[in-house]
Amino acid sequence: MGITDKGLHEDPEKPGLKNVYAMGFVSFFTDVSTEMIMGYLPVFIVQDLGGTKTILGLIEGAGELANNFFRMISGFLSDRLGKRKPLVFAGYAFSTLSKPLFAVSTTPAEALSVRVMDRTGKGIRTSPRDALLSQSVDEKVAGRAFGLHRTLDQLGAILGPLLAAILLPLIGSRPLFIVSFIPGVIALLILWLLVVDVKTTPGKSQLLRGASQILKGDFLILLATLAVFGIGYYDFSFILVRSTELGITPGLVPLVYMAINLFHTAIGYPAGVLSDKIGREPLLATSFLLFSLTSLFFAYSSGLFSTVLLIVFYGLYFGMYETVSRALVPKYAPSELRGTAYGVFYIVVGLSDLMGMSLVGFIWDNAGRMQAFSYSTLIGIAATVLASLLTVRTRVKQISGP
Repeated sequence: MGITDKGLHEDPEKPGLKNVYAMGFVSFFTDVSTEMIMGYLPVFIVQDLGGTKTILGLIEGAGELANNFFRMISGFLSDRLGKRKPLVFAGYAFSTLSKPLFAVSTTPAEALSVRVMDRTGKGIRTSPRDALLSQSVDEKVAGRAFGLHRTLDQLGAILGPLLAAILLPLIGSRPLFIVSFIPGVIALLILWLLVVDVKTTPGKSQLLRGASQILKGDFLILLATLAVFGIGYYDFSFILVRSTELGITPGLVPLVYMAINLFHTAIGYPAGVLSDKIGREPLLATSFLLFSLTSLFFAYSSGLFSTVLLIVFYGLYFGMYETVSRALVPKYAPSELRGTAYGVFYIVVGLSDLMGMSLVGFIWDNAGRMQAFSYSTLIGIAATVLASLLTVRTRVKQISGP
């Protein structure tokens, strides 16, 4: 049975399904814009701008740090303002306006600035957007609403690289960055004209209020696990650069990225369903193990088969990790400190990912691929052990009872 307006819009004071669809298409066109360039950007930085793997890791790490930091800030601000849409629009606009600047970038430093601008925009919009989505429908059907939004979002993530693979041979990389502006503008128009804001009572909370109350016990173990994992982390950009070394022509690299997104999308929902049945901690440990297997193939295998394995295992790892990592936070933090818990979560993940991607890139440049990804393999195993410890602690508490 499909999702109906009646099913999602039982409260006449909530915008309901129309808002969910409108926000879904905003994300769809924004992802078409973003993924058009992300499927080629790492190759552009390394081959066209002369960036090293260290610089590539620094660029991606700095972008993710900005993303995570501004998620925390914007969520807090939207609560204080009692409005979501202005910050959502500002975030999408910032990202849309930044992407064409890649077309005039001539150095890795300029690419770094543009990438940080783009991810800052994502950080600004994400928390208030999710809050706006959750307030558009009744709580009991929020899961279906987010699922609908996520589906449209991921369709854009698949279409974007496909368009890039078609356009790159025809117009080249720099014009591609300019063309990416078009779907971004369409997204802004939909947001401006069709998305309805849901106003709330302005809050009086303080940023990271009560952090000391939650930095203990299992939540501290979770943060330590994510921090350890982060210092060995690398993102898809390293997979794309490696694929060119394994014989994939630069024009086809966006298809590699599209394939990663396909596996990412395919595993997300089943992983969520499974985590509801067996717990999120075991799935988190499994995602780290998949990351270690990816790193092992990265370090020691070569050829077309290696490319396929990298795509499959990285896509499965990332889809599973994205599904369960953020969903674990509410379990370890009381509702009145949930925003603070996510703020601490984003800071830890952002800082550790910056360290990890810069370090893995540095080792790859100076000691070699095998050493870099052997290091990531070992770090992934260490994170698996910590996540397994968290799983055991959870099981013991369930058996012993309150």
